[in-house]
Amino acid sequence: MPQPSLSVEPEPITVDPPHTADRPLLTQSWLDLAFLHWPADPADVAPLLPVGTRPDTLHGITYVGLVAFRMHRVGWFRLPGIPYLGSFPETNVRLYSVDTHGRRGVVFRSLDASRLIPVAIGRTVVRLPYVWSRMKIHQQGTTITYTSSRRWPGPRNAHSSLAIRVSERVEAPTELEHFLTARWGMHSTFLGRPLYLPNAHPRWPLHRAELLHCDQTLVTNAGLPAPTGAPTSVLYSPGVPVRFTRPPRAPAGIPTSRAHHPAA
Repeated sequence: MPQPSLSVEPEPITVDPPHTADRPLLTQSWLDLAFLHWPADPADVAPLLPVGTRPDTLHGITYVGLVAFRMHRVGWFRLPGIPYLGSFPETNVRLYSVDTHGRRGVVFRSLDASRLIPVAIGRTVVRLPYVWSRMKIHQQGTTITYTSSRRWPGPRNAHSSLAIRVSERVEAPTELEHFLTARWGMHSTFLGRPLYLPNAHPRWPLHRAELLHCDQTLVTNAGLPAPTGAPTSVLYSPGVPVRFTRPPRAPAGIPTSRAHHPAA
């Protein structure tokens, strides 16, 4: 028989991080981000999440995110970020998760990046699904184009080509925009155990954006149904500096050995 769930209600969605990052494990900046999101059935998402997490939903709906951006100067601890190897284009397919302690986060199904050494480190040390891709970001006025073509480990036909036109600043984000962007941690699995890695950064500066072009196979290659129709949400951000901190101890009173498993 399945184990009973010990999950609690998800923590509130806050526009500022609920924790500090005084002792950073990893520093970086995320710049020139394009956020594309489509609604998804939680039943399609649940089998793809790490043990101990379930789909995070808003009014019964979860979302698939395709996020293209420039990673800038990744660095360890308080050391300066690396100028070349630590700066590169990246495109992620991400899902929205909540764990048995109520902590909201994201789950990365794929992370295409253009630097082979960071990809190798991400796959072997952090155990994240990084892949090496040919990538470019081009900006002309308010139009930004992001292209990606997968190299290793494949599949070789996986690609994305996105173009957005940036428009007005978002002065008051909607409930959905908060849900999709105010994410203060990452859920994953490390050495067979659930992992939650918190992050902190300034409040997102967001802009509305118009999707001019979208040709991509990254979502289906991540094991998800192909999106149907236009994205529900298209946003742009010039970016934020980010700090990841060490995994916290499990909240008191909730055993870690009886994590909730996604529904089969």
